[in-house]
Order: sequence, then structure tokens, then C-alpha cells
Amino acid sequence: MKKILFIILPLVLVFAPAFAMDYTDNEPIETTVSAVSIVVSGNTLRVAGTNGEDIEVFNLTGAKITTIKTESTGKVYSVNLPKGCYLVKIGKVVRKISIR
Repeated sequence: MKKILFIILPLVLVFAPAFAMDYTDNEPIETTVSAVSIVVSGNTLRVAGTNGEDIEVFNLTGAKITTIKTESTGKVYSVNLPKGCYLVKIGKVVRKISIR
């Protein structure tokens, strides 16, 4: 019986501080729904809700293809991209688009 206590007691003393730690350092999760709208038709990109943020276009390997400066919301931009799938990033919003 004493052997079991000598094994369990040190384990409890070692792991007790880990169980008592406060885990309030977690970052808050963003739960708001973005109002950014991205519509692709051919080589035109219609974007609404940008709030003056830049539009970045990446290929699927992560290489940046182009950056489009925006002045206002609800504009149509011409993108000369070959057929394929791309990622469009506006601020924190990322969407996958397909150019056909």
C-alpha cells in the first residue's frame, strides 16, 4: 500500500498545478458575418462591401497574382487571368473563385 502512495502522491503533486491553471488567454473567435460580396462573371470581378480595402488575388499554391486598389464599394473590376481557380482576399475575408 505504501508503494502505491509513493507512486501516486508525486504524480498528483506534479500535475495538480496544470489542472489549476486558468485558460483565459485564448484569443476571441470572430463570429461576425462579413458583408463582403464577390461575384465573378468571365474576367470581371464584382465586389461589394470592401470599405476601401485592397483586393488581393492568389493562385492555389499561394503566390500573389495581383493586387487591386479599391476606392469605393460596389464596383466592377476587370481581371485578366487565365482559366483556373484562384483565392480572392479582401481584408480578413478569403473566397475561392473560378475563371472559366
